[in-house]
Amino acid sequence: MKGKGLGPRIWLWIAGLLLVWNGLFPAAWILFTSLKTEAELTRLPITYWPLEPTLANYERAFREAPLGRYFLNSLIVASGATLLCVTVAAMAAYALARLRVPYPGPILMALIALAMFPPATLVVPLFQIFTALGLRNTYPGLILPHAALSLPVAILVLYSFFKTIPKDLEAAALVDGCTRVQALRYVVIPLSGPGVFTAALLAFVNSWDEFLLALTLAPAKEMRTLPVGITLYQGEYLFPWPLISAALVVALVPVALVIALFQERIVAGLTQGALKG
Repeated sequence: MKGKGLGPRIWLWIAGLLLVWNGLFPAAWILFTSLKTEAELTRLPITYWPLEPTLANYERAFREAPLGRYFLNSLIVASGATLLCVTVAAMAAYALARLRVPYPGPILMALIALAMFPPATLVVPLFQIFTALGLRNTYPGLILPHAALSLPVAILVLYSFFKTIPKDLEAAALVDGCTRVQALRYVVIPLSGPGVFTAALLAFVNSWDEFLLALTLAPAKEMRTLPVGITLYQGEYLFPWPLISAALVVALVPVALVIALFQERIVAGLTQGALKG
């Protein structure tokens, strides 16, 4: 009996190792490239491990291009978009889950459709609107569209959690004198911690990685986010791979650390809402 189950288990292990390798190899290659010199990168045969590791590329990334400014811009935009998105999503999800909103089913279906809407179709109208309002090359001009892009998914995640909260808890809070907003803030949201955290993380990562709208709505050098700034490192005849790899590592580290530290909450937020909702 043991021998019969060994074969499928081996194939599962092989498939798992291939998936891990597929995810880790590109990240490791970028890290090793960031530690190489230009000469070592172009030499033959190819060296996978840097023969003489150096941090000069990281120094160049901060000295020759304002990588620190790009990092700060991304942090401000992603944090602002996350705060705005989660705030609006919590109120919208609460209204759908608790209040007598007409046609909640079609509204949820529309949110699913909006979540799959390609952002490229929004570039031209957003460019025209934000230019007329004077919001290009400003933080609000990036925070607003980034929050809107993540809003449908955040509403769906929070809605599935809010539906699991017993109504008696809110009723008790309302009897004690709380308003609907206070009941949402002090009762529903604390009990939906994994869902709120998951929605916030998804919104943050989406804003942190977004490129097209950031390039279109904030083209000024002092307003570029990390994806835009790193992409524009290349010149007309030069593609500095070690410098770009060093900048990519700087951009990937914050998100990787957050996911690594809070992976249990992320998985709980994605699975509990799906199972209970």
